[in-house]
Amino acid sequence: MKDSLGREIDYLRISLTESCNLRCIYCMPEGVAPKVCGETLTKENIFDIVEVAVELNIKKIRLTGGEPLLRQDIVEIIQGIKDRGIEKIYITTNGILLSEKIEKLKKAGLKGVNISLDTLDREQFNYITRGGDLERVLQGIEKALNLNLEVKINSVIMKDINENAIEELAKLTLNSQLDVRFIELMPIGQGKKFTGISNNDIYDRLEKIFEFDRNYKEIKGVSTYYKLKNSKGNIGFISPINSCFCETCNKIRLTSDGVIKRCLNSKGNTNIKEYLDKNVEKEEIKEILEQEIFKKPERHLFGKDNKDEELKNMNAIGG
Repeated sequence: MKDSLGREIDYLRISLTESCNLRCIYCMPEGVAPKVCGETLTKENIFDIVEVAVELNIKKIRLTGGEPLLRQDIVEIIQGIKDRGIEKIYITTNGILLSEKIEKLKKAGLKGVNISLDTLDREQFNYITRGGDLERVLQGIEKALNLNLEVKINSVIMKDINENAIEELAKLTLNSQLDVRFIELMPIGQGKKFTGISNNDIYDRLEKIFEFDRNYKEIKGVSTYYKLKNSKGNIGFISPINSCFCETCNKIRLTSDGVIKRCLNSKGNTNIKEYLDKNVEKEEIKEILEQEIFKKPERHLFGKDNKDEELKNMNAIGG
């Protein structure tokens, strides 16, 4: 369906958990108590929402976290979403558990995976993730590629942290059928403690090192894609801070505890789980979701005086 500004909203992101097996420095503090089970969307909650979303012409669903692969019922969730009419099912993951679960996920209906990876340097990776195992992530990426899934690498570049990772990350696109996307650091939660590098600067740096294919430029949703000459994959830029893409935003979000978020950096207004747990009629759930989509704001307010600013860390938002 369309929002009040005429944008077609056909993409729903559902966070499955606030918990994570990493503690990335810009995402969450070292010690975070996960929500108890009763506060988190159940498998049945998710299926009820998906049934309504299909009626509202939602065509794509991405499962996020925290770390979605920590959910023991992740395969059943993907299968249930597919059974309810959604073909475009994706996950965003840190990749630690990907290798051991990817085959079952694909069989259940998974179409693609976004892996958060900010460096290929093991020492740097260990610092950013506070102890993550880079080898396990790389194994997961390789296995996903071998299974012919759509693979995208999401990379956040921070000043004085991993600026030197840009070139090596870009090189991944030369010989592998995957996209590397540079996402500007967003000033949310722990992210406010660091300084991001603008995507304009990243592009300029890459242009001094590589030759770009001047015949290729494509805008897909909130991403602008380029290609290095003779590369198999693409390099994408998602630039919420320095190049607002809100006019093309087609998504709405659901946190792991059921709060509907019209925009990433604004607080949610409605907890749909509270209605689902009371077994309200399907038409009422549909009306709630319909109204939330319709009221999606014109643009984000990063850097503005925003009384509705989201104060939670990214793992609690489902970014």
